[in-house]
Amino acid sequence: MAELPEPLRERFEHEVHSQPVMLYMKGTPDFPMCGYSQRAAQCFKVLGVPIGHVNVLEDPEAWEGIKLYSDWPTIPQVFIGGEFVGGSSIVVEMLESGELEEKVTAAMETAGAAAS
Repeated sequence: MAELPEPLRERFEHEVHSQPVMLYMKGTPDFPMCGYSQRAAQCFKVLGVPIGHVNVLEDPEAWEGIKLYSDWPTIPQVFIGGEFVGGSSIVVEMLESGELEEKVTAAMETAGAAAS
């Protein structure tokens, strides 16, 4: 497997820590370009949570690089509070169990505390 170049690793570190929720997806939350990306984004819309996103269809470097960064082979990829949590199936399970709302709330509180 290829190694992630340092500038790209630093980019992803910055991106996943810049928002409480960061989604690497095909398309955008308002215009997803695949069903899996749509499901992942919808989980956060149900919670009324703002999400950061990167459209990997417009950013080939991110499409390949994020897979190396997270060691996860598929898109979408969800990060909450800077931590990789998985793809759409995992996020759907977390939503159904209530774990997603807890994790997002904690990440938003941490982000709010860090901003003040």
